[in-house]
Amino acid sequence: GVDLGIRRSTKKWRGAGDLRVQANTLLVSRDAVAVETVGAYLAGLKPEKTPVTQEFVKRGLGEGDITNIEIVGIPLESLKEEFKSAVRALNRKWRERGGAPTSWASGIDTLIREGFFKQPNKRTRREVAAALEKMGTSTKGNTAVISTTLTRRVKKGKLRATKDADGWVYWRE
Repeated sequence: GVDLGIRRSTKKWRGAGDLRVQANTLLVSRDAVAVETVGAYLAGLKPEKTPVTQEFVKRGLGEGDITNIEIVGIPLESLKEEFKSAVRALNRKWRERGGAPTSWASGIDTLIREGFFKQPNKRTRREVAAALEKMGTSTKGNTAVISTTLTRRVKKGKLRATKDADGWVYWRE
């Protein structure tokens, strides 16, 4: 197993947009993939379905199975509960502001429904990010998430994709 230490810190956890809540958590390990795996788990993601983490595992760069990671310090499940509280606090802040922004996934689904990808339009990832920004969804630093969401829509048959001179382009017939 891989050891991973969890300590308290004053780090802030950033939710969607510019709001932050206290996470008070620092993950430490000699295995960066294990840190990423635990971080994904705490954020409510399934590490086994996180493409970047799984690519690192495939290349033998670290441990991506949470059951093989020995947590020392704070028990993982109690920390998970604290992160759920942080998410609730973040949601409360969004409600006070008048509601959370559209998520990337629902924003891309809206673009699909509204004909943004309808042929002859073949859209680049940059155009998709710009359209999401226009809808009020911050995309800064989240190109990997947008790319993953587009890939999932292709796998589900909602979009088609090909790589051309501009990079990956997406469309709907």
